[in-house]
Amino acid sequence: MALGPRLDLRQSQSLVMTPQLQQAIKLLTASNLEIETFISDALEANPLLEAGALSNEDSGPSGESDDIPREEFTADQLIGQAQGESEAPLDLDTGALDRDRDTGDGAGGPAAADAEWGAAASGGGGSDMLPDLEQTSAAQITLAEHLNEQIGAAAKNEGEAFIARHLIGLLDEAGYLTFDLRDVAYDLGVELRDAEDALKAVQTLDPSGVGARSLSECLAIQAREADRYDPCMAQLIDHLEWVARGEIARLKRVCGVDEEDFADMLAELRGYDPKPGLAYGASTASAVVPDLLLTDNGEGGWDVALNEETLPRLIVNRSYFVELRDGAPDPDAQSWLKEKLADAHWLIRALDQRQKTILKTAAEIVKKQEGFFRNGVSDLRPLTLREVAEEIDMHESTVSRVTSNKFLHCERGCFELKYFFTSGVSSSDGEGASSEAIKARIKALTDTEEPKKILSDQKLADLLKEEGFDLARRTVAKYREAIGIGSSAERRRQKKLASL
Repeated sequence: MALGPRLDLRQSQSLVMTPQLQQAIKLLTASNLEIETFISDALEANPLLEAGALSNEDSGPSGESDDIPREEFTADQLIGQAQGESEAPLDLDTGALDRDRDTGDGAGGPAAADAEWGAAASGGGGSDMLPDLEQTSAAQITLAEHLNEQIGAAAKNEGEAFIARHLIGLLDEAGYLTFDLRDVAYDLGVELRDAEDALKAVQTLDPSGVGARSLSECLAIQAREADRYDPCMAQLIDHLEWVARGEIARLKRVCGVDEEDFADMLAELRGYDPKPGLAYGASTASAVVPDLLLTDNGEGGWDVALNEETLPRLIVNRSYFVELRDGAPDPDAQSWLKEKLADAHWLIRALDQRQKTILKTAAEIVKKQEGFFRNGVSDLRPLTLREVAEEIDMHESTVSRVTSNKFLHCERGCFELKYFFTSGVSSSDGEGASSEAIKARIKALTDTEEPKKILSDQKLADLLKEEGFDLARRTVAKYREAIGIGSSAERRRQKKLASL
């Protein structure tokens, strides 16, 4: 076979991550406060952009005007006209919104565009136009992050874990809970006893003393952790005001100890940390500002709206554009002006599509978790990103980005959208069971086993199957290892040593 050079013409398709598409992906992930910062930078860089709303004299009763093209409406007006994601899907080849594309259910429709967007999002890629979230987060782990990593193994079930995560979000920088526990229980729609159990779980976490409601309770938690909380130490901690006033004789008399024992107790007390939370980084924000607002419409349904107070409106200053265009005949100036106009139009469209995507996703989450909003955490059901993505006809990675760093405010408090997604396993009654509840059940079974009758992984699987949870032995072993429980041999040795 002879070898020789030749020319071939081939046609292929490829997905191009344009800079504008990368920026759109980052806009979708960012919270409203981050969007506000980004818009402020865009207003400084683009003289054609202007913050504010259109005046009444510029628009008719329907919010439209013959003098202002469609591209120059604010994002809120575009949403009101239903002109956004559905009528102008994102063009992956140009990084802009294609208004001439078919909007039906075919290959060129919004569902296909969203699937491509989601596939591109999962492929990575960075952009210098908007900082990565990792660059805006704290350099060191925060107290809330440190506690949330531990609460899964400390809580008895998923309901208790949910309440505990809510309490962790209420802790101040020093690690104290400054809110009344009765009010927290009322907001979440749970019993006070359940909130107290969740708080006890938080108080077992590291650092010792976190979750306390007063200085004396904080020191008492640390004393119990050090196995030094005897009646004498309890009296000393209960009378901290005497310690501050230096009433040594009175303290020794109440504690019933001599000079040497009292000195040891006081040294032990001074070794405790009165503000355990300060050992970790402060939160990136002093207060959580919700991106979404949920209210009961009084007709058996819900109203979901974006928090417009943190979302500036953008318009194109058309008169300034005309003035610059007529006063700058230079070709380079005209090219720069057209580029700025295209950037302004694209940013308004991208913000419009971001708003519609967030609202659509949040509405489906509220629909799936309506039991929580009606009755409280006891009715929180297992939910995955895939379920929401299939219902709203979007890519799973798009839903993941929408729910990142977004908070929803309702009558029960302010919650991150990620909190409403919990993994689950199948059960005999047809309802999914949370994986966290399975872990808690495994922990309860191993905690109550007798030293001479240690349960193997297969035995644990059999017991769970009798309760309606069909799990394989390997799955049980995986859950057991995830919560830090040793194998049957390790537990047998530990319990044998403990009984000696």
